[in-house]
Amino acid sequence: MIAGLNGGSQTASAQDYTNTETETSLSLDNQNSSIFPTAATDQGVKEDTEAMAQVTSVSQLNDVQPSDWAFTALQSLVERYNCIAGYPNNSFRGDRAVTRYEFAAGMNACLDKINQIIAVAAPSAELVTRADLETIKRLQTEFSSELATLRGRVDSLEARSAEIQANQFSTTTKLNGLLIVGVQGRSSNRGDVNPRDGVKDSDDNGTNFNVVNFSYLSLTTQLTPRSYLFTGLIAADGTTKPKLSNDFALSYEYPTDNTLTVTDLNYRWLVTDKLAVMVGTEGVNMTNAFRGPVRVESAATGPLSWLAQRNPILDIGFGHGGIAIDWQFAKRASVQALYTSYTPGNPSQRNGLFDGTTTTAVQLLLTPTDSVDLSLYYVNNYASNGCLLTFVGDECLTATNAPLQTNAYGGTVSWQISSRVTVGAWGGYTTSSIPGRSGSVDTTNYMVFLNFPDLFAPGNLGGIYVGQPPKITSSNLPVGNNVPDFENTGLGRAGGQPGTTTQIEAFYRFRMTDNIYITPGIIHILEPGHTPDSDPITIGILRSTFLF
Repeated sequence: MIAGLNGGSQTASAQDYTNTETETSLSLDNQNSSIFPTAATDQGVKEDTEAMAQVTSVSQLNDVQPSDWAFTALQSLVERYNCIAGYPNNSFRGDRAVTRYEFAAGMNACLDKINQIIAVAAPSAELVTRADLETIKRLQTEFSSELATLRGRVDSLEARSAEIQANQFSTTTKLNGLLIVGVQGRSSNRGDVNPRDGVKDSDDNGTNFNVVNFSYLSLTTQLTPRSYLFTGLIAADGTTKPKLSNDFALSYEYPTDNTLTVTDLNYRWLVTDKLAVMVGTEGVNMTNAFRGPVRVESAATGPLSWLAQRNPILDIGFGHGGIAIDWQFAKRASVQALYTSYTPGNPSQRNGLFDGTTTTAVQLLLTPTDSVDLSLYYVNNYASNGCLLTFVGDECLTATNAPLQTNAYGGTVSWQISSRVTVGAWGGYTTSSIPGRSGSVDTTNYMVFLNFPDLFAPGNLGGIYVGQPPKITSSNLPVGNNVPDFENTGLGRAGGQPGTTTQIEAFYRFRMTDNIYITPGIIHILEPGHTPDSDPITIGILRSTFLF
């Protein structure tokens, strides 16, 4: 498993898109990242490079006043010779430094205008005086080399522009990657399991310090100016298992015995400036297709645990193949949707897109202000073995692995109080039933968090997260299928979990360089397994991240 590789999401424009670093989540317009990557436009640069407009009266220049020392000279050039241009916002910017090339270009424009005047009328006091002509002749001689250079530069730019237009695009593949090495260990503890009867009868055998390594390579192959093929490869080893409960998993756990595994293989197409599509056989899931309102979400540089990355509802289905869309229907509103499938077991046993575990999901993302992100989402899932594949908390909801049809609802809000403090929360609810049979099983989860960007130094990040992993609050499936009582007595009668697990996580990320981050942290878990009589668990973690 992996909780998402992209760094913090950014707001951006949809006019330009080029993949950056190891981001697998991309963006449209001014919302957070999703299917396509973008680069925000620098308005100041854009304004300076726009074509200037001809003016016919000095009064059209809003930053030129009669009291200015050069007003008379400028008025003469504008109204007498009609050879001065202003910027698109009707400004002249007279206090801005001018290069010799710019002076030569302006002089050339005036010369051309004067030549036109001379061609239609003889020199006179009203048009061109003899003194003017003498001055012009002297300036022509002085700036002859610059004018010749300018004409050569223009001719060269025209030739290069024609060449670029004729060869606008060539297919290229960009390689990015990261390496995560984590050292972690947990405190000794005993759990009330097998059966759950109020007696701490089992030791946690996974309390030794261990190492998890995770390597990820991404290849972005540009196919057209508005589409590309994305491929992701993972090789990893190490895990926090064995453990007595399913309450904690690290965001970078994805044990493959260091065998290279394809986790992303999809085609992404910017259909219009506001609509993007992703289709593929791997990596079509909510983590990649839905824009995340929590801007520090990242297995590499964000929170340490799987639970603290995002609402577990957004992990339901663990999608592989499918299709997703991202539509920016308003300046501060977008909608994402997907259909994806996953058949547990050997990839060769997967039969297609419409069997095994299938997931249909939709998310509405709103940014009411620049500092507030709000998302609401709905997920419909069919799990062939009764497991939602959220990988934390109560994810398998039938004791007999009977299939389940699930409807899940959730929301996430993030508020940037200041440039140094962000507060947020999410919550989720699921209700599931065995097709054709009576009863249902319901779960809830929540998280509240504080993030502290640039804490003590630029690029650093502090975080505090307190939440509850998915918990069965009620279950009245047919007798034998209800998980809480099955863990208590083995009978599987109706009822919910007897306790409530609470996870407390704190971490501090050091930015050593632009490509190296060190993150120490601690996770403390109360009532693991939603079991009141189990010992609390404390996990110490040191994560090192290398980006390239």
